[in-house]
Amino acid sequence: MYMSNDNPRSIFEIPGAKEVAIETASFSKYAGFTGVRLGWTVVPKQLLFSDGSPIAKDFNRIVCTCFNGASNISQAGGLACLSPEGFKAMQEVIGFYKQNTEIIMETFNSLGFKVYGGTNAPYVWVHFPGRSSWDVFAEILEKTHVVTTPGSGFGPGGEGFIRVSAFGHRENVLEACRRFKQLYK
Repeated sequence: MYMSNDNPRSIFEIPGAKEVAIETASFSKYAGFTGVRLGWTVVPKQLLFSDGSPIAKDFNRIVCTCFNGASNISQAGGLACLSPEGFKAMQEVIGFYKQNTEIIMETFNSLGFKVYGGTNAPYVWVHFPGRSSWDVFAEILEKTHVVTTPGSGFGPGGEGFIRVSAFGHRENVLEACRRFKQLYK
């Protein structure tokens, strides 16, 4: 996950948020930990049920009952990310994914598509007006062998869109973009 410098880094930077919000985050986006599944949740003590009792207490009970916790190797990786060296490495990785995002956006823009996103996350949303997102997904998969995500999988507002991920090796992103250009020229 990357954000422009003027965005809040936490919902709790917004006044009053501790009384109304729960924050969740994951290393999968911040550090490229895709597949490792290590994240965190912040439940402020100020967040209360309507009867005035703290939500954090019940949340903790649910989490402790349902989950055994993250593996030691995942936790060690998370701690490494939070070190000064790890943070520097994460910034370098973020820069790499930003470049991938720019390549994807430039590709679809050059083909006349409207694209959204890519500014604060490594995903580009491509609009295919009047088309089913599943049909576009299937077309791309069948004709280019590139996997995208149908926008409708994210809810009704995603219909007519596909989501393209910038997570990937540069040569794979360039090859996918070459195939997109060949398909939609």
